[in-house]
Amino acid sequence: MQDLRLAGYASVFGVADAGGDVVLPGAFEGQEGRLPLLWQHDVREPVGFVESATEDARGLRVVARVVASGRGEQVARLLQAGAIDGLSFGYRVKAARRDRVRGVRALERLELIEVSLVTFPMQPLARVLGLSMVAEETN
Repeated sequence: MQDLRLAGYASVFGVADAGGDVVLPGAFEGQEGRLPLLWQHDVREPVGFVESATEDARGLRVVARVVASGRGEQVARLLQAGAIDGLSFGYRVKAARRDRVRGVRALERLELIEVSLVTFPMQPLARVLGLSMVAEETN
């Protein structure tokens, strides 16, 4: 099996998640470096890596590669079958405020630690939107 590339949103701006947090535009500004792609936020279950994570008008758009080896191969098959399509992210809060009107915590600045494929994302709109096979590399 070949590696699998996915694209989707790990976060959607302005929409409260199941934990009562709302990510604001600009929260991921200045994010750099390669991030791990994990299975269900388990640091013992890396399944690939994030190729890019960029903010657009909707949220944090990610392109990631699932490496077709071990757990990654299983995850790639689940994605292709449509059995899983949830995305989530691990983070450290750098700046936040309480929005008393909406009753949520507004996350203003975050340090992104990882992106995960999950069964049930905290943010229901955080989903994989597209898949493609990674072309074989030749030397």
